Amino acid sequence: MAALAWVMMGLALWHFTIFVDDRFWGGIVGAFVGALAGAFLFGLAIHGLTIPGRDATDLVTALEAIPGALIGLAVVYGVGASRRDHGPEPATGLPGA
Repeated sequence: MAALAWVMMGLALWHFTIFVDDRFWGGIVGAFVGALAGAFLFGLAIHGLTIPGRDATDLVTALEAIPGALIGLAVVYGVGASRRDHGPEPATGLPGA
C-alpha cells in the first residue's frame, strides 16, 4: 500500500512540471518516469528496501515520497538540459529537413 502512496505522490508532483521549461530528458514522458521512479526508490530507501503494508501506511508515508520525486525530476531535467546545450542539430542538406 505504501508503494501506491509513493507513486501517487510522484504523479501529483509531476503535474506541476507544466510550469517548468520543457528541458526534461525525454520530454514530459521523461519527467513522468523521473518523478515516479524517484518517489518509489526514495520511499524504498527510507524503509530499508521494504514496502510497508496496509496497516503501516498513513499520510506521512505519502509525504516521504516528495524529496524523491523532486530528486528524480531534477536528475531528468539536468540530463535533458545538458544534452540540449550542445547547439543546434547539424543540417542534413535534405529538402524539408
